[in-house]
Amino acid sequence: MSDWYSKIPHELRITFLLIFLVLSACHLAIVFYQKVAKSDLSKELLLRTHTWWKIAIGVFVVTALPSIYGTVLVAFISYSALREMLSISPLRASDRMAMVLCYLSVPVQFYIVHQGYYNSFLIFIPIIIFIGIPTILVFVGNTKGIGRSMSLIPTILILTVFMPSHLLMIFHLENPDLEVTGSMMVMFVILLVAFNDIFQFTWGKLLGTKKILPQISTNKTWEGLIFGLITTASFAYFLKMLTTFTGYQAFFVGLLVGFCGFIGDAILSAIKRDLKIKDTGSMVPGHGGIMDRLDSLIIAVPVYYHLLKYLIENS
Repeated sequence: MSDWYSKIPHELRITFLLIFLVLSACHLAIVFYQKVAKSDLSKELLLRTHTWWKIAIGVFVVTALPSIYGTVLVAFISYSALREMLSISPLRASDRMAMVLCYLSVPVQFYIVHQGYYNSFLIFIPIIIFIGIPTILVFVGNTKGIGRSMSLIPTILILTVFMPSHLLMIFHLENPDLEVTGSMMVMFVILLVAFNDIFQFTWGKLLGTKKILPQISTNKTWEGLIFGLITTASFAYFLKMLTTFTGYQAFFVGLLVGFCGFIGDAILSAIKRDLKIKDTGSMVPGHGGIMDRLDSLIIAVPVYYHLLKYLIENS
């Protein structure tokens, strides 16, 4: 136990201490508020706080415990997101065999990721499974609506499994020449994405007047996006000790991750608007479904991973 704890970087311990202190303070304040003024708002805030505790514990499992635990957790989250998205999509009964292939690909993908097989990671879902899905649909023989299924199923698999699995590939960028660990680099992007959502939402509520995507998401404004990106980039500069970045690089990465988080959120908002639903599910109390929490990560994490890989290999 002591050997496991000693391997957690000092910076990561401080980060978790701050996270748990902030969550504890917020939890106590909300409990006090609920006792003073019971309302639907206080119940909603308490529900969301409970969810944030679970998210914080999940982040701890991924970044601080032995890698197998994080792999199993992220694989389960991806499987749940895949199931969630397939269940709300307008698919046919004849698509079931293709969906089974998607489910079977999850453990294979995360085994590949856990082992750090980079070339296999790049080709398994985007090429092998991407070919396998339409092949199965063709051999099933039902051509009515087949084009829609060929488009939907691979896209859902990419968004829910392939993209999130990049998070665990960051651990394999760790090497003895670096002053930081993979867990620190993972924590950096998770914090950026989480706080970017908060920053853009808060600035949008305070200053937002000009809608960016009025037909897709009425909450997104230019003011929220611009000031949110600047705040996220400044936050990234403050967190640069978790990475190999210089101050300027951290600021740029903060801008990039923040913008990618916005794009991921907008993509899922567009999908939900098309399906005429508010949330993708109800698995995350106070937040909706799994994909309602993953949306900001699905674009940001892969972009961050490949940029980080490039900078490390060319430093």
